[in-house]
Amino acid sequence: MKRFRSKLNLMPLQFKLLCYFLLFGGIILIILWVFQSFFLESFYTISKTSQVERNASVISKSIQENKNVQETIENIASYNNLSVYVYDSNSLFNLIYDCEYDNPSTALKLEYHDVYGYYKDASDNGGHYMCITSNDDAKIARQRLANMLGTQSTDDTAKSQIHFRSNENESSQNMVYADIIGMDNGRECFLIITSSITPLSNTVEIIKGQMLMVSIVFIMLSVIFSLYASHRIAKPISKTNTSAKELAKKNYDVNFNATGYLEVEELNNTLNYAKTELAATEKLQQELIANISHDLRTPLTMITGYGEVMRDLPGENTPENIQIIIDEATRLSSLVNDLLDLSKIQSGAIQPDKHTFCLTDSINNIFQRYAKLIEQDGFNITFESNENVYVNADELKISQVIYNLVNNAINHVGDDKTVIVTQKVKDKKVVVEVTDHGEGIPADKLEYIWERYYKVDKEHKRGVIGTGLGLSIVKSILDSHNAHYGVRSTPGKGSTFWFELEYVSVKKLRQNKKQ
Repeated sequence: MKRFRSKLNLMPLQFKLLCYFLLFGGIILIILWVFQSFFLESFYTISKTSQVERNASVISKSIQENKNVQETIENIASYNNLSVYVYDSNSLFNLIYDCEYDNPSTALKLEYHDVYGYYKDASDNGGHYMCITSNDDAKIARQRLANMLGTQSTDDTAKSQIHFRSNENESSQNMVYADIIGMDNGRECFLIITSSITPLSNTVEIIKGQMLMVSIVFIMLSVIFSLYASHRIAKPISKTNTSAKELAKKNYDVNFNATGYLEVEELNNTLNYAKTELAATEKLQQELIANISHDLRTPLTMITGYGEVMRDLPGENTPENIQIIIDEATRLSSLVNDLLDLSKIQSGAIQPDKHTFCLTDSINNIFQRYAKLIEQDGFNITFESNENVYVNADELKISQVIYNLVNNAINHVGDDKTVIVTQKVKDKKVVVEVTDHGEGIPADKLEYIWERYYKVDKEHKRGVIGTGLGLSIVKSILDSHNAHYGVRSTPGKGSTFWFELEYVSVKKLRQNKKQ
């Protein structure tokens, strides 16, 4: 079974659909054959029973209301091919109304004993009685009743009281419905409706012959329709599959435009979006590799070059050359470490180690790293805050965020060489902002600056400090803390990068009250 299912799964969709359609058509044919062979007669009998009961209800209502009784009986009997008899059960079942439209050759032959027997059956069953009988059954019943009464029943019994009819077809069956009708004046009427049940053997044979022809035509049409439908259904999916194979070959010019079904169109829209994202990722990956290669090659080249100079030229083994080698090795180490950190954070291998600490003190400690830069290069890096703010976060990672944002500001600082860091408390949150007065970022570029090595000016240059991965690391760390962050920028005036965290407590500096 498993082997069969495995082979079935390897079949083309169009062939599977064809098999399913043909199977469905075969099931329909089987149901039709079973119904007409085994259930047709039962269905006919049930329908006939329901029809007789409805007609009896209409006649009973007409008798009780004494409105157009004979007319009602004749209309119902003629329309439905029935025989209807109404007796006065209070006067030895005298016939009051009758109408005969049943087939004379198959109609049931009623005698006084039959009427009395049906009355007794109806009385025992709450006033209503339904049965299917034949003349043979009626003869047996009359003989039993005669034996009970101690007399021999004949076909001449009670001719003055009961309407008689002959029945030449002894094999036919008849449906008999008996109903005891109570009148408002206390009298009682007894209604009998008989209807011949047509033998269905010949009819079934005819239907079987017709069904055979219908089955042949149905099978031919099912095959044609199944081939057409399976092709139509499978075509857009096959087209999408072909395009997907091209996409797998990194052909990003392929278009997913198959139509026909809502699901297929939604799938194509998704694949078109995925194609666009893959193309962008591929381009970014290529740029990333080029940038990383550049950043790795440059310090390695400088280290190698200065090392060869110090080896080959006497007197070049100076502290300045050694310091250059150390600086480039440090830059190379920083790049590798940043790449590792970024990879670990984005993969989830590093989870934030949260604890409560003073964010204000962490920022002040970071500023000590820039003392030499401020002194030698004339940078103006300031920190503005009026509170000591305590937060629950990973102190090391948040410090790395602030450090990277300051480095980014230094790399894009304006002519005034000013970088301003502010800490503000607002709405149960602490907001840290890092502002520079550089060239700014165009509005259409803001959403891309968090990507690795994204360059607004498309000119990759070595920064004063950092590796080009700072903002990507910032984004990954803040995402891991579920923190809000962003950037505001005005071209020609500078940019402000910000992030916010929920604070644990705030202590005002100097004489200010604690919040």
